[in-house]
Amino acid sequence: QVQLVESGGGLVQAGGSLRLSCAASTRTFRSYAMGWFRQAPGKGRDFVAGITWSSGATYYADSVKGRVTISGNNAKTTVWLQMDSLKPEDTAVYYCAARYGSSWSDGAYWGQGTQVTVSS
Repeated sequence: QVQLVESGGGLVQAGGSLRLSCAASTRTFRSYAMGWFRQAPGKGRDFVAGITWSSGATYYADSVKGRVTISGNNAKTTVWLQMDSLKPEDTAVYYCAARYGSSWSDGAYWGQGTQVTVSS
């Protein structure tokens, strides 16, 4: 069973930055894509950003576009999420995911989540 280990969450003031990391527990791990989702209190889990390994293409939710950058390592086992100009509405638990199925809901490994809190 592959484990995804997240780190980098914390408390930051509005306008500040955070960098989240997610690493797979095994070097033999393979996926089609990795990405980040978030879940605010009382809300569903929403897509934030993703990277497709075959093309290197990255994609973002409209709510974070221009403020967030996703990147990955050459081994395709680690992704980072650089978040700048953070807003209070970015407060959520951020989850890392690695997709091995045809869609995120069809087959993906998930991390345990890391809390991001943005104070106003």
